[in-house]
Amino acid sequence: MATSGKGIILIVDDTPTNLGVLFDFLADTGFKVLVARDGASALQKVDYAPPDLILLDVLMPGMDGFETCQRLKANQSTKDIPVIFMTALADTVDKVRGLNLGAVDYITKPIQHEEVLARVNTHLSLRKMTKQLQEQNLRLQQEIAQRTQAEEALLQLTSELERRVGERTAELSQSNQRLKQEIQERRQAEAGLQQSEAQLRNQAHWLEQTLRELQQTQSKLVHSEKMSSLGCLVAGVAHEINNPVNFIYGNLIHAGVYTRDLIELLNLYRQKLPDPGEEIEEKAEVMDLEFVIEDLPKLLGSMKVGADRIQQIVQSLRVFSRVDESEMKPVDIHEGIDSTLLILQNRLKPKADRPPIQVIKEYGKLPVVECYAGQLNQVFMNLLANAIDALEECNKEETLCQFKANPRTITIRTSVTGRDRVAVRISDNGPGVKEEVSQRLFDPFFTTKPVGKGTGIGLSISYQIVVEKHGGSLQCVSAPGQGAEFIIDIPIRQQVLQTASVPVLY
Repeated sequence: MATSGKGIILIVDDTPTNLGVLFDFLADTGFKVLVARDGASALQKVDYAPPDLILLDVLMPGMDGFETCQRLKANQSTKDIPVIFMTALADTVDKVRGLNLGAVDYITKPIQHEEVLARVNTHLSLRKMTKQLQEQNLRLQQEIAQRTQAEEALLQLTSELERRVGERTAELSQSNQRLKQEIQERRQAEAGLQQSEAQLRNQAHWLEQTLRELQQTQSKLVHSEKMSSLGCLVAGVAHEINNPVNFIYGNLIHAGVYTRDLIELLNLYRQKLPDPGEEIEEKAEVMDLEFVIEDLPKLLGSMKVGADRIQQIVQSLRVFSRVDESEMKPVDIHEGIDSTLLILQNRLKPKADRPPIQVIKEYGKLPVVECYAGQLNQVFMNLLANAIDALEECNKEETLCQFKANPRTITIRTSVTGRDRVAVRISDNGPGVKEEVSQRLFDPFFTTKPVGKGTGIGLSISYQIVVEKHGGSLQCVSAPGQGAEFIIDIPIRQQVLQTASVPVLY
């Protein structure tokens, strides 16, 4: 039997055949496996040795899977253990009931080994990530407490400095009065007294400047803590966006079809009834019917572009956490790049404060490439968006004459490297990055953008997609003042692991 380093799984099923087959398969895969024949036994085993995940049959004599799950979730010590239901029931109501009781997933019998392994690995990974986030949150709270203490100490120091500055200012005022009296009394020492007065003014100015610097440092510390806490909320908000956006996106397709059909029907009516009457003509004139017919499809098109953009942002987070997997198939890389440029077209157009960003395409002759098309398009989106951000930031510091002398450009080159690989190079003539920054570009949550302008996960997601998903490489070549070039290199054909067929569980 393999070691239990991958985790502990409890299988609850009243069918010995299913227990045996699942036990052997998961144990050989590297898990430590516990079994129970009914709900009551399962609850006892969980109290004695809590597992990392539970595979729970729904239909069992005595205490069924639904009641067992409900008791697990009601227990404070076992409520966080992921539960995956196994059942031959395909009714949506039963599935919804199980998910409402706290189950994380549903596997419908007959059970496939690959499906079981994929779902088990997914939810174990999610639980591990959840624990890591909880630990990071605890560390963050500790750091906040430590920084709060530091801020209190800084406030005390600031107060003490203010008191000393006040005392010193009072002393300086008194000293100035004495100096004026001495100047009036001793004309022969006027030059020396003026020099002393200047020194005292410089000292007072230094103390005031020191106080201002301490106050600025205090403000920066408070602002840093606020933004750090805000960043922890972003991931949860992104998850809640997905469902309503999918609803809007799906309805936009039907709305476009309905709009086209209604416009065609309206035009047909206008052809068959050229004289609709004075009331209808007045209404058409008031509402500017011709403009509405022309503008409504454009309006729906712009709404679809916006929904596409939101979907891509949410998809970035889903890809980063491996929530879903898309199909690998042969695709035209150039079509993916062109579609990405189309989505970003609005950011490339001229604006009031800058000319357009030019895109130069130097495409080579490429074969179709086996890849996850959606994920690879997300890489193009991240790299092109970062290039646009860099050029826009650079434009803020240049005049119109400088724009004309050095137009901002993004160059995209594609080529076949060797016999079995393709390369995509995306470069810009922006400010470039320092070597110490380029070494950390692909680290999760590392960003050089101001607070609120970037999350620091785009390039990390891109690196994961290219390297882990496609067996390729992603590197950045840059120097300050020399722009930046990102080089994607992936194989044309992916190596597919051949696996033997696995028996089906009933």
